[in-house]
Amino acid sequence: MHQVYLSLGSNIEPEQNLPRAIQLLHEHGKILKISSAWESESVGAVGPNYLNACVRFITSLVYDPLKEQVIHPIESELGRKRSADKYAPRTIDIDIVLFDDQLCNDKYWKQAFVVVPLAEIHPEYRNPQTQEGIVEAANRLRQQVWMETRPEVLSQFAQSQNVQRRHDEIQE
Repeated sequence: MHQVYLSLGSNIEPEQNLPRAIQLLHEHGKILKISSAWESESVGAVGPNYLNACVRFITSLVYDPLKEQVIHPIESELGRKRSADKYAPRTIDIDIVLFDDQLCNDKYWKQAFVVVPLAEIHPEYRNPQTQEGIVEAANRLRQQVWMETRPEVLSQFAQSQNVQRRHDEIQE
């Protein structure tokens, strides 16, 4: 089994699409932890604010089949339309951030909307290149951008799925 940390984001009906994406993920593997939903401004283009969250997901699939058989079909089911504009508003975007504790792309370490929710559910993680702890990175990034928790978006879902949540170490 593989342990995967996924980043989920939406700025088209995010209050409905984030919980729905988590429900659909649950049909394809085991969800052990869900972060809070965090609201932030759109990055790269003018558009509605995003809601982002991270989940700890257990699956038997390796990286590429996970993307092809689970993530892309969920994004399609929720109405994701891929376009040349990588900053276009979207119903859902699901990215693999960590696969078996390996950072999949260093760009994620610079994105508050990924690092802050991830720090809630994997506070012991350290950047393998810099050895910076994720909680320290989250606190540093939180000072650079506006973000706030939206506890009402995922709290009911998280309680019903019996998963752990925390954000006490992330400064608000």
